[in-house]
Amino acid sequence: MIASPKTLATILFLVLRCSSENNGLGMKPQMGWNSWNHFGCDVNQTVVIETAQALKEKGLLEKGYQYVNIDDCWQISRNSEGVIQPDSTTFPDWQAMIDMIHDLGFKFGLYSDAGNYTCQHRPGSLGYETIDAETYASWGVDYLKYDNCYNDGISPKERFPIMSQALNNTGSRIFYAMCEWGRKDPATWAPDIANSWRTTADITDNWSSMMLNADLNNKWWEYASPGGWNDPDMLEVGNGGMTDREYQSHFSLWALMKAPLLIGCDVRHMSEATELILGNEKVIAINQDDLGIQGHRIKSERGVEYWAGPLAEQAYALFILNNGLRVRNVTINWIDFGVPNGIDVYVENLWDPSKDGVYPNSYNIENLMRHESVFLRLTEA
Repeated sequence: MIASPKTLATILFLVLRCSSENNGLGMKPQMGWNSWNHFGCDVNQTVVIETAQALKEKGLLEKGYQYVNIDDCWQISRNSEGVIQPDSTTFPDWQAMIDMIHDLGFKFGLYSDAGNYTCQHRPGSLGYETIDAETYASWGVDYLKYDNCYNDGISPKERFPIMSQALNNTGSRIFYAMCEWGRKDPATWAPDIANSWRTTADITDNWSSMMLNADLNNKWWEYASPGGWNDPDMLEVGNGGMTDREYQSHFSLWALMKAPLLIGCDVRHMSEATELILGNEKVIAINQDDLGIQGHRIKSERGVEYWAGPLAEQAYALFILNNGLRVRNVTINWIDFGVPNGIDVYVENLWDPSKDGVYPNSYNIENLMRHESVFLRLTEA
């Protein structure tokens, strides 16, 4: 990005790298689809299969959305031997469905809870970790989201490692996504046992909730690294509670933060705008960047927030968000971001390629609307 021997990344960031779960998974943030944000408990076999087909037909599998994850309400009971049973009313051909998802080229994910019950009062996994992990492995499960309801007041530091070990003991490669809600600062201890950990309460489909989760997640940026990621919850893009402009900002911010990109809408019936947002390969590339350093907020003034992070190949991501009430004109002076005078910067505008080009000293943004953002990839020209 700037003259040898230092780059813009090394000027701005001294990053603590952390240990991470040793299952070899999660070297980049997970991408896929999860049923909860749109369907809640109204999920069934037809929805899941049609969703997998739509993801593939729309080219989203090819772009990296590889996990098809069923959230709560798939399970109904345990048999006499304690084995968890899928709800045969909503999932009549359970194993065939999983096999079909695999045959389409996806990985398959499930949900359970580190408590006596799931959040929707289905059977939880507390005390059944080993048998549940073995059952998941026998089905060919590739991903487990593990929630925190009905936990008997037992410390999460006691409950969540048990499932981690149980999954690893199966010999199967199962991505472990902890959903502890950030109650006990999981970023400080979960990297040893999980591939991702929720840092927040559940997201809802509105601007305030989305930005609250981004703010809470931002605190822990130094703890994310390949193998283990901070999780501000799933994407709401396309669910209707925000404008397309706000969804574009939401998606960009999640990408910069190296958050999991788990689609939460009904992909079978996406609008063209939603499909364009979720399918932006340049933005996805920021999320999946090989360096694996979470971008974070570096300053905020007059309602305009500046989030940034280093990338591989001596590049740099810069996200500018108008989180205020008024339309703003913004001038970005490179020297304020550590670029010495005399260094020309090549700017790639990830949403508007017509603005790509070499900018010697600064970059101007005119009429940045409320909740609108600009997402840039910067390199030395």
